[in-house]
Amino acid sequence: MGGRHAPERVVALPGMRSQAENLIKLHKAQLASDRTSCHSATANQVRLMLHTAAFWLMHTVRAAIPEGHALAKAEFNTLRLYLLKIAARVVEYATRIRVHLPTSCVEKTLFRQLALGLSPSG
Repeated sequence: MGGRHAPERVVALPGMRSQAENLIKLHKAQLASDRTSCHSATANQVRLMLHTAAFWLMHTVRAAIPEGHALAKAEFNTLRLYLLKIAARVVEYATRIRVHLPTSCVEKTLFRQLALGLSPSG
């Protein structure tokens, strides 16, 4: 059976392709990564790399949200509104950074779970 693929591998390929196409569409639509309007190719390349870094950051945050939560399958724009575009007071200490969220923050508990879950110490 030299160059043949296992049947389950062949069946999985169309799903993988559509998943890749969905990720590319998400990359372009949610992060405006198709805007390469700089005059130099190097600047456009750096811009695309920064958009890709933002994409993986948002993808990682969304993957860390517990499955039962309403934001677990939210679009990046929704995550940005609920988790990133909130007013907060940041206080730096010698060994930690403390973020004081407003009392009206609806997603306070989720924000804390994500901050603790995504921190290097876990």
